[in-house]
Amino acid sequence: MVMDIWRSFRALPLWVQVWVAGILVPVNLASVLFWPSPYGLLITLMAIGGMTPNLLIMVWERGLSKMMALPHLLIWIPLVMFLAFILATDQISGSFRTYVILLLIVDGISLVFDIPDMVKWTRGDRAVAGK
Repeated sequence: MVMDIWRSFRALPLWVQVWVAGILVPVNLASVLFWPSPYGLLITLMAIGGMTPNLLIMVWERGLSKMMALPHLLIWIPLVMFLAFILATDQISGSFRTYVILLLIVDGISLVFDIPDMVKWTRGDRAVAGK
């Protein structure tokens, strides 16, 4: 199963592999560094919560598919809105503010990809990468 998931990941375009493994996952996981900050625990739960269900999806499908957009949409849309709100109301500062801006940008970009992927999935594109 692990090798099936790995082969599926490696079947994705290189830029997607770099995006996921080099940017998306690390930036969201970095939220744990800020959990003691104001709103930090909520942000951590939402940042990681948008990714965690994908582990189950990968196991179920033995690979990566467009269905993996669903947890992002359900959890990261509210997260992005919350991040924008706390930034707009100037409720945080310092390195935590810089991190929140980065997380907002990264998860916002992810949602730009996730929305079309979810539309494709709901229209029947249930292919697993590499299969």
